[in-house]
Amino acid sequence: MELAIIGLGKMGGNMAQRLLKGGHRVVGYNHSPEVTRQLAAGFGLIPAYSTAEAVAALTAPRTVWVMVPSGAATEEVINELAGLLSPGDVIIDGGNTYYKDDLRRAGVLEVKGIHYVDAGTSGGVWGLAEGYSLMLGGDEHGIERLRPIFETLAPSVDKGWGRVGPVGSGHFVKMVHNGIEYGLMQAYAEGFEIMHAKQEFSLDLEQISQIWRYGSVVRSWLLDLTADALAKDQDLAHIKGWVADSGEGRWTVAEAIDLDVPAPVITLSLQQRLMSRQAESYAAKLLAAMRNEFGGHAIKTE
Repeated sequence: MELAIIGLGKMGGNMAQRLLKGGHRVVGYNHSPEVTRQLAAGFGLIPAYSTAEAVAALTAPRTVWVMVPSGAATEEVINELAGLLSPGDVIIDGGNTYYKDDLRRAGVLEVKGIHYVDAGTSGGVWGLAEGYSLMLGGDEHGIERLRPIFETLAPSVDKGWGRVGPVGSGHFVKMVHNGIEYGLMQAYAEGFEIMHAKQEFSLDLEQISQIWRYGSVVRSWLLDLTADALAKDQDLAHIKGWVADSGEGRWTVAEAIDLDVPAPVITLSLQQRLMSRQAESYAAKLLAAMRNEFGGHAIKTE
């Protein structure tokens, strides 16, 4: 099967490689021509140096997978594709798009006869070797037509991928997936910090993470990655405690509020990420000042 991938960043480039190894014909375009040239030379990607050139290299009905940052960049690419594609063609958005944007874009494209699939994609840098988890939203028959692509990208032909519902549902499920991920990561981080603070036991955190990886109730891929990080440096001295968020956690919390669903763990894990970005907390200073005012408790001064 053939398709074009717009956006050959770390994940998009790895997806292109996995599809090429699976025997698919892949046309690729990236804003950096050098990345496109490298994949063409090393893996047999058919290079394109504009979105229009990528579309022109495909035969109808055409399939274009968009793998660019969510928001304005995705909007720009999909708007351009809307003017280049024809009825019966398909756009797959594999980025971290907000599901309500999917609903809006799909409605505009439907008028033009262009199909839209939102593909919540998980797997990160390990997807090339391990396969990607794909949560797909869109028309059932359209997704079935694209089955060879999804079977190649997934961990196996019958595991790790599926249509979860209509347009928007794929990115909605991926949004919740990432919210859960926030909570899991926060729980591991807090547990290991407690053990790191118990200095009198001289705990070997990397050893403990390795023990937990086998037979433990808390074993997971995240724990495997934690063990890898601890093996390099248990004190993490080379890492600044500044944690980014890509948006899905915020959207998950907002959706929980809209649906009147309590989600305290996911909400608090998001708040912890925001707290990590404060070089110094004004709120903490004010708490110390209040304790001093009502109880005469000591305060530390700079």
